[in-house]
Amino acid sequence: MSKVTMLGICVLMIASLAVAQTADSLWYEGETHMRNVKQLTFGGENAEAYFSADGKWLVYQATRDSFDCDQIFTYNLESGESKLVSTGTGATTCSFFVPGQDELVFCSTHEHGAECPLKPDRSLGYVWGLFEFDVYKCKTDGSGLVRLTNEKGYDAEAAVSPDGKEIVFTSGRDGDLELYKMNIDGSNVTRLTHTVGYDGGPFFSPDGKHIIYRAFHPKTADEFARWQTLWANQAVSPVRLEIWIMDTDGNNQRQVTNLNSASFCPYVHPSGEWVMFTTTYADSMGNRRMPNFDLFRIKPDGSNLERLTYGPTFDGFPMWSYDGKKIVWASNRGKHEKTSETNIFIADWVE
Repeated sequence: MSKVTMLGICVLMIASLAVAQTADSLWYEGETHMRNVKQLTFGGENAEAYFSADGKWLVYQATRDSFDCDQIFTYNLESGESKLVSTGTGATTCSFFVPGQDELVFCSTHEHGAECPLKPDRSLGYVWGLFEFDVYKCKTDGSGLVRLTNEKGYDAEAAVSPDGKEIVFTSGRDGDLELYKMNIDGSNVTRLTHTVGYDGGPFFSPDGKHIIYRAFHPKTADEFARWQTLWANQAVSPVRLEIWIMDTDGNNQRQVTNLNSASFCPYVHPSGEWVMFTTTYADSMGNRRMPNFDLFRIKPDGSNLERLTYGPTFDGFPMWSYDGKKIVWASNRGKHEKTSETNIFIADWVE
């Protein structure tokens, strides 16, 4: 064998090893349901990525480049190209493709001011701000923007039904954070939940028969007092949230998890047999100022809880592709674990 051939083989082996090392650095022991982990975004803060029905695109939110707060971007999974689709003003959140249409929905504050909303008072603790969001629909290139909600206050956390005909979302329009449903054009708004507290982050199940969501319902006098204080300051605490499920008409509401943790971002597997979600339940970081989040899954009846991620930093906002073959989520893993930069990752799903 010639020296040139040997040199070529060595170069290929080193290159292959480098690729393997890169892939391995994004995967942790115990993550048996994930293979071929790949990082998609680099730089900024990126989260809440969701597949298109054909599996060719993602839509997600990011604070990056010249933007000081989140804007909505699409990501072409074949070319790797990312494109801004929101207005570039105000803050945005909670985007989702409309299945069967060249459209998507997202939530934005841009008509209430071009600047980023002021962050909540730090004295309130770790809270999420309830800004003046409204739900919008547009073409996937950002054109044809239409405002769907016009109530004062918080209208956000929107997701679209599998048939593309309805939107479920969270609103504070009636003096509490409840779930509502409306037609894809914004008509026929119907309230689904009626319990004091926070019902939010809803998604339809793949068969369109159920809505999975997160909730906190205060029970003690102290919890009610805390809730009222936060509501007066237009904020909500995510420290204690459980996963719930109900029929799409609001009937048969029942609690899925009982983990006494911050559990949110639930998504139902295409088979309907599993719910994947984010939680602090496995946090073992002790004295960290912020708890660690991991991905878990559970049966819709609350059985068979299983941990999916084992990284030392944040893993959250998961979604299975419509065919169940891929998983996308946001994470601090990789070289940004020490800086807590959040990026979008994709992997093959292994049952």
